[in-house]
Amino acid sequence: MPRLARLDAPGVLHHVMGRGIERRKIFLNKKDRKDFIDRLAELAVNGSLSIYAWTLLPNHFHLLCKTKNWPLSSSMRKLLTGYVVNFNRRHKRHGHLFQNRYKSIVCQEDTYLMELVRYIHLNLIRSSLVKDIRGLNRSPFSGHSALMGYVKRDWQDTEFVLNYFGSGRDSRKNYLKFVQQAISQGRRPDLVGGGLIRSLGTWSEVLALRRRGEKQAFDQRILGDGEFVETVLSEIDEIGKENLRLAPKQISVSSLAERVCKVHNISTGELKSRSRRHEIVEARRILSFLAVKELGYCGAEVARYLGVTTSCITRAITSGKGSERKDYI
Repeated sequence: MPRLARLDAPGVLHHVMGRGIERRKIFLNKKDRKDFIDRLAELAVNGSLSIYAWTLLPNHFHLLCKTKNWPLSSSMRKLLTGYVVNFNRRHKRHGHLFQNRYKSIVCQEDTYLMELVRYIHLNLIRSSLVKDIRGLNRSPFSGHSALMGYVKRDWQDTEFVLNYFGSGRDSRKNYLKFVQQAISQGRRPDLVGGGLIRSLGTWSEVLALRRRGEKQAFDQRILGDGEFVETVLSEIDEIGKENLRLAPKQISVSSLAERVCKVHNISTGELKSRSRRHEIVEARRILSFLAVKELGYCGAEVARYLGVTTSCITRAITSGKGSERKDYI
């Protein structure tokens, strides 16, 4: 089954997570971390994202941000693709660095922003990368040090976060106290995903809701109450849905291939062949584009169907061909 398409619109708060393939390290030294941070800073400076919290762990990263004048997918592509190219060059390696695509959860700002800021930053203590709050205050590998004023990062929107904790000097003191209160909490699985259980906190809350005969809207891509879920889904207009692949018909790659072949008057056997005839190459490009960009399949799934490499699918998608939907879907 295809994965759910991402939700996005200007002003949406996202908790973004990315992991190394096979849990391998994605940051091997300070140069790697600096490269990633510099690229993150560029996205903030050019107006693509507002960045509120972030942490770099050896084999994964967390980011809390709000989209502005670019879709999240464009910002993450710029961030991760550029980083991987430089990482591979620095360490004389080839191939994928990140595990599948990054994970992003749309979050209800008023309810979760403060919780997510401290949860994300406390990852350094939970992972024993720093010993205590003093080490966290000065660590250059999370946004906490900028919020505390120990590391200057003009691109990080510290003012927005600190305003949640009061005004003037008190805001920083209140923020620090808030972070310290959660050091002993440990991991918070309820803050790293969406859906009804995580939005309500526990399975017992879901059962209680059912016993009362109440219903609440939910979505695996959203962390928030039912009203927020309905608002997010309703406020993304039809053009946004088209661009963000929120409302495609869910069909299989093979069914889509049959439709493409019918329009181009070729057989599925020809589609899967190594023929370089123009109409066959064009059909492969359109199939790849629609399957990945419109229906949410990963490139590897389309590559397996066609019997080609994933890089072939990537080239087909980036060629710009196939963006017209016609009657395929």
